Amino acid sequence: MKKIIFTDKAPAPIGPYNQAVLKGDTLYASGQIAINPATGELVLDTIEAETKQVMQNMKAVLDEAGMTFENIVKTTIFIMDMNDFAKINSVYATYFNEKTAPARETVQVACLPKNVNVEISMIAIL
Repeated sequence: MKKIIFTDKAPAPIGPYNQAVLKGDTLYASGQIAINPATGELVLDTIEAETKQVMQNMKAVLDEAGMTFENIVKTTIFIMDMNDFAKINSVYATYFNEKTAPARETVQVACLPKNVNVEISMIAIL
């Protein structure tokens, strides 16, 4: 049986998907973009602010599932411009212990939903 994870502290899905699905001890989370759930507005002031909002949205989904960033075993970062990687990575790194950080790939893409600059998805294990 799978359990749908939903919190109003992260952006609501904008299509036929859920914020996350918990199957057994594994959480499969949809990609998060920098929508402020309180206002519904995109946070695009700087790439750092955008990345921080993405990470805060991920945290809200993790919290709802009873997990933390320590539970994440895999992330995927989609970015519009690889030249932003260092700035994105500097924010991303503040959420993880480097010795126990998850596996990850980073991919430059042609376009992301709502024309954002970064989207991050994750898999976590209880």
